[in-house]
Amino acid sequence: MKHVAHPRTLVDLLTSWLWSFHPRAIPTMQRANYARELVSWAFLPIMLGAIEGGTMSVIVKKAWAGVPGVSPAALDFAVALVSAAPNFANLTSFLWSRVSNGRDKVAFISRIQLATCACVALVAAMPVSEWGLLGTCVLVLLARSTWTGVITVRAAIWRQNYPKNGRASIAGKMATVQSIMLALAGWVVGASMDLNPASFHVVFPVLAAVGVYGNSIFRHVRLRGGRRLAERERAEAGTAEVSANPVRTAAVAGDALRTNWRVLVEDRPYRTFMAWMFVFGLGNLMIGAPQAIFLEDRLGATYLQAILATTIIPLLTMPLVIPVWARLLDRLHIVKFRSIHGWSFVTAAGVMWLAAWSESLWLFYVSGALLGVGFAGGSIAWNIGHQDFASAERDALYMSVHVTLNGIRGVIAPFLAVALYKWLDATGVSHLTFAVCFAVNVVGVLGFASQWRTMRTTLAGFDRAATKASIDEDEPLTRIRASIDRGD
Repeated sequence: MKHVAHPRTLVDLLTSWLWSFHPRAIPTMQRANYARELVSWAFLPIMLGAIEGGTMSVIVKKAWAGVPGVSPAALDFAVALVSAAPNFANLTSFLWSRVSNGRDKVAFISRIQLATCACVALVAAMPVSEWGLLGTCVLVLLARSTWTGVITVRAAIWRQNYPKNGRASIAGKMATVQSIMLALAGWVVGASMDLNPASFHVVFPVLAAVGVYGNSIFRHVRLRGGRRLAERERAEAGTAEVSANPVRTAAVAGDALRTNWRVLVEDRPYRTFMAWMFVFGLGNLMIGAPQAIFLEDRLGATYLQAILATTIIPLLTMPLVIPVWARLLDRLHIVKFRSIHGWSFVTAAGVMWLAAWSESLWLFYVSGALLGVGFAGGSIAWNIGHQDFASAERDALYMSVHVTLNGIRGVIAPFLAVALYKWLDATGVSHLTFAVCFAVNVVGVLGFASQWRTMRTTLAGFDRAATKASIDEDEPLTRIRASIDRGD
């Protein structure tokens, strides 16, 4: 008689999920690096959680409200700035890619992690005054800029250390740990600020110290084939290792921008993908600042209530969904993945529009959970999606193109959203700001679907799974496409 499997209990599922994070669940050759990275990403996000966009937007909006010299309009645009800081800072990605070219990636990341910790700690020195607000905004922007360097260069480490068929799953585990720790940091900041609005003078240095400890673990990560990668990068750039001398910064930046532009000119599929990412991302990036303003001005939410909606609930939702998205991304090209995944953000924006229209705090919590579903997939696709287009020696370059373009829309979106919000609020229909975000997201997802239909036609005769299995993991689909065009 055939054995009938018994249904797995909730305890069994939880135990299985927790075990999947253990290094023994990873192939032997990858365990040491995986263990070090996993532990380091359990501590570094606690530091980063202090300046998370949703958390900082709530802190700035509430802590500086009514401060002499800070007008309501100036405060709302300061909220837009700190909300946009993670994406605003992405404009520096092309420079990090260039400066890290040919260098020891682990040592490079380690140094800029410490710079991020220092900026977070210095926020504690800022007074609640007009100049303190300016200083806080500058420090948050600097911290996010250095962290952009970490994100840009980290993708190359993951590519070297983990194979393609399991890379999304491993990136998902890192993202899961990071989201839980970010949520914990958000709760600590929100609860402490409700107890005492001046508590950030103590909490921020403590969180920064935790980040320094995470950095001490990350420094022991080893990069497989690091020397060969550095040689290939220098050969690709056609130059020796780039100097970080400040005198040459302008020249390096100009050269890096030209290199990034050539990627978009030469790789048409990637250019199309980046165009739709720009539209789709614009809708996502418009949401944060109006949400923080609405929660304070219309609902009078406390620090913890607002941070729950903007940060904690989305981050706690992510670990529940990341494994699903990771398995899907392991099987699909990034364009197909985005055409499916994007609807999660569309749904979240629609519910947030309803929450604002009905002025319902609990619906903001629901929309936060739905945003977490979207962030779960985005956190993986963000880090490795470009690798479906890029070869190994161009990995950091393609990542920098993606991150830099995100920075450009990050400069535009929050300020556009706040201006739109204030204009609509004057006529009593501020909730329509979220309707606009919803509409922009829909257009972006339909764009991904359209591009995938075009790619599927171009790749006619190629089975997607067979293609992924039959080529070298570092071979981008752009080369396969070029082979089809030549008739090979």
